[in-house]
Amino acid sequence: MGILYDDVVIIRHSEKEGDPSVITVNCPDKTGLGCDLCRLILFFGLTIVRVDVCTDGKWCYLVFWVIGKPPTRWNLLKNRLMGVCPSCSSASGIFFYRSELQPPKPPDVFLLKFCCRNRRGLLHDVTVVLCELELTIKRVKVSTTPDGRVMDLFFVTDTRELLHTKKRQDDTHDQLKSVLGDAMISCEIEMVGPEIAACSQGSSFLPLAITEDMFNSGKDDKCPSGSLTSNSVSITMDNSLSPAHTVVQIVCRDHKGLLYDIMRTLKDYNIQISYGRFTTKQKRDCELDLFMQADGKKIIDHSKQNALYSRIRMELLRPVRVALVSRGPDTELLVANPVELCGKGRPLVFFDITLALKMLNTGIFSAEIGRHMIGDREWEVYRVLLDEGDGLSVPRNRIEEAVWKMLMGWE
Repeated sequence: MGILYDDVVIIRHSEKEGDPSVITVNCPDKTGLGCDLCRLILFFGLTIVRVDVCTDGKWCYLVFWVIGKPPTRWNLLKNRLMGVCPSCSSASGIFFYRSELQPPKPPDVFLLKFCCRNRRGLLHDVTVVLCELELTIKRVKVSTTPDGRVMDLFFVTDTRELLHTKKRQDDTHDQLKSVLGDAMISCEIEMVGPEIAACSQGSSFLPLAITEDMFNSGKDDKCPSGSLTSNSVSITMDNSLSPAHTVVQIVCRDHKGLLYDIMRTLKDYNIQISYGRFTTKQKRDCELDLFMQADGKKIIDHSKQNALYSRIRMELLRPVRVALVSRGPDTELLVANPVELCGKGRPLVFFDITLALKMLNTGIFSAEIGRHMIGDREWEVYRVLLDEGDGLSVPRNRIEEAVWKMLMGWE
């Protein structure tokens, strides 16, 4: 089966403000493709309001209706979407499916080290630049010196795979300089080995009380008392509606990255979607119907059904975990999200955390990103020590709620 290269991803822009743009993907199928596409759409700051999915297991057709705040880099988005579609080989301008023979090479890790004078909102402004440059933050270590200077260590990978070149490094330096101005004192970029990045994530210790509350697995289908959660979730699994598929119907409140959270879970469970439809109502509630299989068959085993049900439910109730805790005399913000089995974390979490704190005019004294194995899952944990100055002027519950709402897209 062949298809013209330009037709793999087609984007039709909305004709009037407020109407959704339409992204059509027509390519060979693979398990987890929906997750990879939803992750990119989330990274580009777009909201999915409707989806139709159809596949025969070999070839798939997906249509996304999306809305977002301008400016959206549509050409770049198209290139990135095409990049996650299964590989094709060309012949006379027509592309054909071929299976992946080798796993992709891990991206090179670079250390971006710069020193500047501190100010409120600084870390978010830097994060915005890195996102615009398509530099993915893998680890971060931010600290403030007694004289008011900030030393930032960002371990990043480059989506464009050009950060080893002088031009790309100069562009990064210039964009940071244009945002930070005279506050920037120095900026250095160098390639580092993965072992250095792994050793840079700071303390691996997390207090037991925090792990028990934040990383509650949801086996009892209940969330810790007082924890921030979404509203009620309805999930129905039925094997009588289709002769070959398990049908899953979900009704819940919409949130930022909702489809990504569901697709990530299905990808981790190696579940294939044959047909699917997602719709939102009044930009608040949503409905999702999925016809799915595991290993080409219905999901009959009750233990597998219960495990999938519990995982989806918890991902919808608490897709991210947020807590504000005391660290001696100081206050620390902790945010955690699950990591995909392939090693990818949730997009824009650090972006949203720093934006929420900037809007609250709350300073950041230090910050770390690390990964921790809790139970049978890997989590990406963001630890932000707040700069309280003469005292924390914003109530703790307001900070916690503001960060949660920003991450959920309810700001």
